[in-house]
This record gives sequence, C-alpha cells and structure tokens, in this order.
Amino acid sequence: MNSISNLKGKVALVTGGTGVLGSNMAWVLAKNGVITGVLGSTIEKAEKVAALIRSKGGEAFAVKANVLNKEDIELVRDFILEKYGRLDILINAAGGNLPGATIGPDQEIYDMSESALQKVLDLNIIGTMLPSQIFSEIFAKQKSGIIVNISSATAQRPLSRVVGYSASKAAIDNFTKWMAVELAVKYGEGIRVNAIAPGFFIGEQNKALLLSPEGDLTARGEKIIDHTPMGRFGVPQDLDGVLLFLCSDLSKFVTGIIISVDGGFGATSI
Repeated sequence: MNSISNLKGKVALVTGGTGVLGSNMAWVLAKNGVITGVLGSTIEKAEKVAALIRSKGGEAFAVKANVLNKEDIELVRDFILEKYGRLDILINAAGGNLPGATIGPDQEIYDMSESALQKVLDLNIIGTMLPSQIFSEIFAKQKSGIIVNISSATAQRPLSRVVGYSASKAAIDNFTKWMAVELAVKYGEGIRVNAIAPGFFIGEQNKALLLSPEGDLTARGEKIIDHTPMGRFGVPQDLDGVLLFLCSDLSKFVTGIIISVDGGFGATSI
C-alpha cells in the first residue's frame, strides 16, 4: 500500500467511523499506512468496520463512545495513549439530523420540535467540540496534530426546511476557524484544524428524502441535482483526495479553512 507524504505509521481516530462517510475515511487513512481507530456508538458496529479494514491489509482498532459524553471520550483517549503512546489525527465525522428539526413541506416553523432541534445542535456542535477539546490536549503536549471536522454544503447556503442541521453545520465552520487560531497561536504551527464540507451524498438519514423506493429521484432530489452542475450526488470516495491532503504534510501551511466537495452546488445560481 502506498502512503501519502508523511502518513505512514501515524495514529488516527475517526468518530462516526461506522457511518457511510466515516467508514470510508477510516479505510482511506488505513490504506495509506495510518493506524486507524474506528469510533462508534456500539463496539459491534465499530469492530465490523475495523475488521473489514484489517481484512484488506490495513491496521485498525475499534472503540466505543458517545461523543456527547466526556467520560466516554476520556476513556478512549486513555486507551489510545496506553496502546500507541500518541494520536496524530482526529476526524470528527460523528453528526446527523432528526426529522423533528426539519420543517416538512406541509409544516411551518412553529411546528418545529425544540427538543429535536437541541439534539441536532448537540450532536453536531458538542459532538465535535468535546472530542476536539479532549484529544487536542494530546496534540498540545506533542506540539503536533491534525483535526478535520465535517461541515456541509448547507452551512454557507442554508437549505430550505433543514434548519437544525444547517445551523449546526454553520457553527462547525465558525468553530473550525476559532480552534485553528487558538491551537496554532498557543501551541505552535504543528497543530492544524480544517474542515471538509460535503455536498449531497446518499446516506441512511437522507436516502428516503432524495430517492424513491425504486431508486428514482424524488422532487427534492431532482431540485438538488438541478442545482449541482456536475449532475450527480457524491460518493464517499469523492472525499478521499481532500482528506489525504488535509491529513498530510501536503497541507502543512493550511489551517482554518473549509473545503467544499459538492460538485459545484455552492457555486451555482441556477
């Protein structure tokens, strides 16, 4: 397996590592020589992804944690330090949306669930902030480390109806820039924080919204494709190049940026 720049032998952790995008990110890093931790909400799901990576020749381990629970994350930190002695890369891929934080076509803003909105905000913002806070303490002591957050095309261009998700991903952009400055100024240029903003990728949470049971585009799906110049949804592998760029020395003078991978969705005014 070929490695990109300085990645071989590094240790990484991918939160949300059992999801469609997170599991592919874990594999891409492992394929390029990174010892990759797959963090999931259940050890069974995490171990399934880690085992698949190992079956393909990569080095991976599975850990369980709730990204909203500080004690859970600290236990994972202690495990990684005891087993490997360091952590070099943190990918904050945990996140998501809930129907109650979305305004349906026949609903108004007054129908939105406050509790659902709070859960989405917590999952995306606190679920990125807590791991960043806990694992960057390792980076601060090492004077080196990389954080890659997951933003969204909806952060800069709020999507109709998807109010909670859009707002929380906009906060990720702000947090990414703030954290980049905070860590570089206080702990040196060896610590970098950036984000990837995927466009529209088919996952378990949005599949029914974008595709019919037969696999055809829904009205919502058609509208998104009409506003995507490349004319298709993204696939997980579309993120590989940007991920490897941000995790390697190829981007060693890059921090505090958000890179869109959206097929041109953010550029179009059709």
